[in-house]
Amino acid sequence: MTDQLTVSVLGTGIMGAAMARNLARAGHAVRVWNRTRDKAEPLAADGVYVAGSPEEAVSGADVVLTMLYDGPAALDVMRRAAPGLSPGAVWAQSTTAGVDAVADLAAFAHEHGLVFLDAPVLGTRQPAEAGQLLVLAAGPREARDTVAPVFDAVGSRTVWTGEDSAAGSATRLKLVANSWVLAATNAVGEVLALAKALGVDPDAFFDAIAGGPLDMGYLRAKAGLIRDGALTPAQFAVTTAEKDARLIVEAGEANGVRLDLAAAGAQRFARAAAQGHGDEDMAATYFASFEEKATD
Repeated sequence: MTDQLTVSVLGTGIMGAAMARNLARAGHAVRVWNRTRDKAEPLAADGVYVAGSPEEAVSGADVVLTMLYDGPAALDVMRRAAPGLSPGAVWAQSTTAGVDAVADLAAFAHEHGLVFLDAPVLGTRQPAEAGQLLVLAAGPREARDTVAPVFDAVGSRTVWTGEDSAAGSATRLKLVANSWVLAATNAVGEVLALAKALGVDPDAFFDAIAGGPLDMGYLRAKAGLIRDGALTPAQFAVTTAEKDARLIVEAGEANGVRLDLAAAGAQRFARAAAQGHGDEDMAATYFASFEEKATD
């Protein structure tokens, strides 16, 4: 098999669209499908074929990449795609699906003769558009050469976590990483909300921690989005952050661990979404600190 592949991308939201563009730029034949076709249509300008159904999108694909909302959504779409799947094709499942869902997805792959890779990614809109995602992957060694050109096109690095994709080792690592990211995001929102409530200039806080162990680029980046009112387009949406937070809490509960911060964080994201910020960047969790929609 050459490095030029036919790749099907199912799900062209913030991440999937960027991944499809980078795959096309790398010279692959890219076929996409999205539940809302209008969101996929702009990819045609990049030489991407926009299919009318999942079955059509996966027809003739060497690699199928799913970047959908959650595990049940990925399974539903793959069931719809089933008549068009080619036995032996590689399925790189990049949806943040949760630990329990991975086994169901792997079972579907086995039933249809697919080579299943548990392959979530770390990163948001900006690194996705730049092809600088971190790919976390688990799966059989014999599939790695086949999928390497795909992962190289969408990411800066691939970290292989094991050979048994059904065990979900890559998804487990993704949830651990996301637990830190979501906690930090909620902390940014709360520190700015408290500064506002106490009449403290946020710059005084940033000056106080500058250059020390409490300073971090992520804090300043997310705080900048809030302070500048630059929450759209989202780097990573509030509604997706809420879903991931719930998956993290569920994974902890299933393994006997209480994750109080993650649970509270999920509630904050849910409140922000209820206030009308669901499609904004997850830094909009800031607004969950206020009873009404706050302005800055």
